[in-house]
Amino acid sequence: MDFTVRQIARMIDHSILRPEFTNDDVRAGCAVAAQYQVASVCVRPCDVPLAAELLRDTGVLVGTVVGFPHGSTTTTVKVTETEQAIRRGATEIDMVLNVGWLRSGDIASVEAEIVEVVRAAGAVPVKVILETAYLTDEEKLAACWASERAGAAFVKTSTGFAPTGATIDDLALMRSAVSPKVQVKASGGIRSLDTILAMAAVGVTRFGSSATAEILEDLARRQVTVPAGRA
Repeated sequence: MDFTVRQIARMIDHSILRPEFTNDDVRAGCAVAAQYQVASVCVRPCDVPLAAELLRDTGVLVGTVVGFPHGSTTTTVKVTETEQAIRRGATEIDMVLNVGWLRSGDIASVEAEIVEVVRAAGAVPVKVILETAYLTDEEKLAACWASERAGAAFVKTSTGFAPTGATIDDLALMRSAVSPKVQVKASGGIRSLDTILAMAAVGVTRFGSSATAEILEDLARRQVTVPAGRA
């Protein structure tokens, strides 16, 4: 499967989520996102206004996280976070589902919460983070089905704060669980072009990564044609 640098860039959500990041770190991350014309940045909720200002008129969307990173805040808090983020300039929402409810088998509560966040988001797409590191295959499937029924635009593997992140097996399972209306996002440990290419081959269409520049520069190098006689 062949991709241009532009095509891969438009599949990346450049991650700027580390808790120790300063305002200057956020500015630097947004500059990378604008330079490479990625799909979006994913920033901490407190950074949404700054990112929205920096990326205005660049074509790069501003995403943020809800219930991050553990998913255990109340539904009311997640709804409020979503509404406030959108008012402040967010155009995508990545929410962590309630992992404890899911592992308890309370799928109805998991789904009802996603419904509330999707409703609060309105036209803004919601990506549901499953945190696959903590789940059985059966729980991953149940989470995907609940997310689609609730109206989510994406199902997503990980926050990047769990013991492990995205795997090919999990992504293939998630892709098989949802209809073509729902996209699959890989996040957690996405640090190389080869990883992205392998995951795209199983149907992943969006990637959360902080290694954007390295990934895209690698692809650009691979696509350079060496003129005859200069090898």
